[in-house]
Amino acid sequence: MIHLNKTTLLLCSFMLIIPATAALAAEAKSGYEYIKPATRATQDDDFANPGLLSVIQGQRLFNNKQDGASKACAECHNEDGEKLNAKNIARYPVYSENNAEIVTLQKKISRCRNDNTSNKALPTDHPDLVALEAFIRNLAIGEAVNVQTDGPVTKLLKQGETLYRTRYGLIDMACYHCHEVYPGQMIRGQKISQGQGNGFPAYRLGTGEITSLHQRIQQCLITMRAEPFEADSDEIKLMGLYIMSRSNGLSIETPAVRY
Repeated sequence: MIHLNKTTLLLCSFMLIIPATAALAAEAKSGYEYIKPATRATQDDDFANPGLLSVIQGQRLFNNKQDGASKACAECHNEDGEKLNAKNIARYPVYSENNAEIVTLQKKISRCRNDNTSNKALPTDHPDLVALEAFIRNLAIGEAVNVQTDGPVTKLLKQGETLYRTRYGLIDMACYHCHEVYPGQMIRGQKISQGQGNGFPAYRLGTGEITSLHQRIQQCLITMRAEPFEADSDEIKLMGLYIMSRSNGLSIETPAVRY
């Protein structure tokens, strides 16, 4: 007699629902569609959304000259970023042909600070940089994500998709399995979403902190019992680019509230 453990039975049951759930992933849907009504209400309330504390922190960093800096970001971009273009913000991450690299919004902010204000350089995903990213992307809230998908980016997106569909860690699953095969299914009392990037940086109720998209990728890999990609690695930039391209057309929600 063949004995199946609980994990095997769970995987078998998932396999039975692949045709139905894969069809659901065809249309891009924000994670907002999958969270509980109470979480939606928290995101929608400017007084209740805990992610807005990071937006406010980023706003202060943007408007005020930091120790050792020659000027504040606001001196170039006006107070509260009035000169920043929301449609340009919605295009990030972008590909720089001149430098042959993927430039995230956080990296753009960091370089702008370093080059124009003489601010002390901060490492990727430093809390101050995440706060600045949250503030600036919040300026484009409601704007449709519009990441480039043609030209030289095409090859990079294919590489990102390959990473997205690669199995990782002891769990031996790919990002694709959760977010294209099983969206809408329940796990740990929460619905699995399509894993879209339109809400990042987002506030995670599960960890109680604001989280960039790249940090969320790292957290997912750790959950899969895999070694996470390094913060500035090519792999995490490629996967981040691909995930954001999947979100094209969805409204920016930063800071979204997710579990």
